[in-house]
Amino acid sequence: MPVFRDMNYKLLFFLFLLIISFNMAFAQNGLSSDELFQQARKAAFDQKDYPKAINLSKQALNRSPDYSDIRVFLGRLYTWSDKTDSARAEFNKVLSKHPDNEDAAFAYGSLEYWNNNSPKALQYVNAGLKYHPKSKDLLLLKAKVLNDLRRFSEANTTLDTLIKADPGNSDARALADRVRDNSSVNKIGVTYDYIYFDKQFNTPWQLASIEYGRQTSIGSIIGFLNYANRFNSNGLQYEIDAYPHISKTFYAYVSGAYSGNVGVFPKSRVGFSLYANLPSSFEAEAGFRYLHFTGDTWIYTASVGKYLGNFWFNFRTYLTPSNSSISQSYTVHVRYYTGGADDYLSLGIGTGISPDDPRNIILLNGGNNYKLTSDNISASFYHSFKRLNVFFVTGSLDNQEYKFNTRGNQLDIGVGYLRRF
Repeated sequence: MPVFRDMNYKLLFFLFLLIISFNMAFAQNGLSSDELFQQARKAAFDQKDYPKAINLSKQALNRSPDYSDIRVFLGRLYTWSDKTDSARAEFNKVLSKHPDNEDAAFAYGSLEYWNNNSPKALQYVNAGLKYHPKSKDLLLLKAKVLNDLRRFSEANTTLDTLIKADPGNSDARALADRVRDNSSVNKIGVTYDYIYFDKQFNTPWQLASIEYGRQTSIGSIIGFLNYANRFNSNGLQYEIDAYPHISKTFYAYVSGAYSGNVGVFPKSRVGFSLYANLPSSFEAEAGFRYLHFTGDTWIYTASVGKYLGNFWFNFRTYLTPSNSSISQSYTVHVRYYTGGADDYLSLGIGTGISPDDPRNIILLNGGNNYKLTSDNISASFYHSFKRLNVFFVTGSLDNQEYKFNTRGNQLDIGVGYLRRF
């Protein structure tokens, strides 16, 4: 009898579970397509459960087969699940019946772009723009695709249209800065800086630079001939910088410089950074700088940047290890864009000496000056004419501890011109 009683309990428990499952299924079957759609979105975004979201979306489409929003969402779910053929099938179903569907054109274009099929992505984006010429999402995606296809002039034109319509579009600003340097095969530039010291040195410094850059299949390469007059001595430095593209997300900065006039310039300088274009218009960087005067100095750097409307914010640190400690310096830069990528006002505040600053890099000679405190503020104004011509004016004020507990001021005024062709 106890065995029979246990079997009854198990049977009752099984029936109880069966009734609950039946009720749940009945309740779900009684849901409308909109309710199932909402559940699918919650499963995808809150729970990150794409299989569940796909199943719920299919149930919703069984009730409403021509519900385009759900079908586009199902296509996106397949995209995120790396089921690209299934995603294409869903997008094609929508566009065959509703060729003016903006979301389907954007989702299909995005799928092809991220799967390295930019020519096909451009097809769907252009088809969508025929019906929605002012679509911000489609215009931004078109600019990304054109940049990937190295059709930089067209990408610039598309971004100009978007930025004029939506000046605070952070993603467009971020992309415009990247496309800007790719948009012309060649560029030349000249700069001049005059630096005055009230205490530290008796004579001013003068710096000048000529640059030539060329866009290549791997990224831009720029050569510099730098001149300086410091400590009543003249010197020349030869420098080359490169910005190789690695992927849609990553690119690098590689730099090398040499001078036979040690004391006016470091004998050699090497720099490397890896950049990552992150979601939400963020950019991150990590790298190093190496300087050789008569000894070696290694400096490590990291930065994070963010586009926010018409503004760009950047925070950077330099870390210089020594035997007993690590010297730290920090800078914060803010840009306010007044127009395109070459039209902005900039303000910077920082501490310490930067190995990327040609004005003061020589102060790192000896390996100990980086331990002295330094505070600085800088401002600049960039303005473009007919896109290809850029004029700029810069100014900065540094308050430096050039001896222990002894400080002086340094005032710098600079001008420059850049021509793209």
